[in-house]
Amino acid sequence: MARNWVQFQRGLSLVEVVARYGTEEKCHAALVAMRWPDGFVCPKCSGRAHSYYAARRLFQCTACRVQTSVRAGTIFHKSTTPLTKWFLAIHLITSSKNDIASLELARQIDVKWDTAWLIKQKLMEVMRERNATYKLAGDVQVDDAYLGGEKAGKPGRGAANKLPFIIAVATRDGNPIYTQLRCVPGFTSKAMKDYATANIALGARVLSDGLACFGGIAQAGFEHAVSVTGGGRPQGTAFEWVNTGLGNTKGAIIGTCRSCDARHAPRYLASYEYRYNRRFDLPKMIERLAAVAIHTGPRPHRFIAAVRPKRAEMPG
Repeated sequence: MARNWVQFQRGLSLVEVVARYGTEEKCHAALVAMRWPDGFVCPKCSGRAHSYYAARRLFQCTACRVQTSVRAGTIFHKSTTPLTKWFLAIHLITSSKNDIASLELARQIDVKWDTAWLIKQKLMEVMRERNATYKLAGDVQVDDAYLGGEKAGKPGRGAANKLPFIIAVATRDGNPIYTQLRCVPGFTSKAMKDYATANIALGARVLSDGLACFGGIAQAGFEHAVSVTGGGRPQGTAFEWVNTGLGNTKGAIIGTCRSCDARHAPRYLASYEYRYNRRFDLPKMIERLAAVAIHTGPRPHRFIAAVRPKRAEMPG
C-alpha cells in the first residue's frame, strides 16, 4: 500500500527550528516582518517615520513620540518569557501528532509549569479564534460527542460532568479534508441550527445520524440527509471519518493530557482542529501560527481563566 504523503511529511526538525529561531534577534526580526511587512506603522497615529532603540528593542514614532515594541498589543504582550521559548513552544504544540501536556512543555522549553500552561492556553486561544473564521463546505459528516463523564453517575446522554460538542468533517471524493470541533450548549434543535448557521457554508450537503436534534440543520436551510444507524456510535463508511476523527481527538486530548478542565475544553478541541486542518504543509506551521498570534490582541490570565486549574488537573 502506498504511503500517505500527508502523514509522512518531513516537517521541521528541532535542528532547523534552532537554526531559524534560535536567538532572540532572529525571533524578533521574524515577528517584526510578520506584524509590519511593509515597514513600521505607529499603533497610535499610523505614522511610518520612526527611530529604533536597539538595546530595548523599542520603536519610537517620529510624529507622536509614542514608543512601542513588536510584542505590545499582541498575544505576547507583557510576557517576560524570551521569544526563543515562545517559538519553541509554537513548534512543539503545532508539530505534535497528538498534543503536548503543559508539564512536558515546561520541561522542554525550560520554564515553570505555570508559565508553560499559560503560554499553551494563549496559543490555543489564538487557534480557537482563527478556527472560528472558517466554515465547512461541500459534503459534511456531523455527529454528537462528549468530553469527560469519567465520574460516577448517570450513563449515556445527559450524564453529569460531560461536555457536549459537535464533530464535523468535510470530505472530497470520499477523503477527509477539514474538520470542526465545536462545543455546544446541548443537543437540541436550536443548538444545531445555531451551530450550522455559524459554522457551515451555504450550499453544503450535511449527513447525520437519526438523532432528533439534527433536524435543526435543515431548519437552518441546509440540505440535510439522515442515516438511521440504531443505538450507539454510527457505523459504516458514511460515518467513517467522524468516527476516526473522534477517536483521534479523544486520544490526543485525554490520552496525552489525562485531564481537561471544562472551561478550557474549547481550546483543547481547537488545538486539534487547527493542527489537523493545516496538516498539508507542516514546515510552515510555526510561521503561520506566529503570524496569527502577532495580530491577536492580548489575552491575559484573567481572560484565560478566572481561577487557575486545580492541582489535580495541572498536567494538561
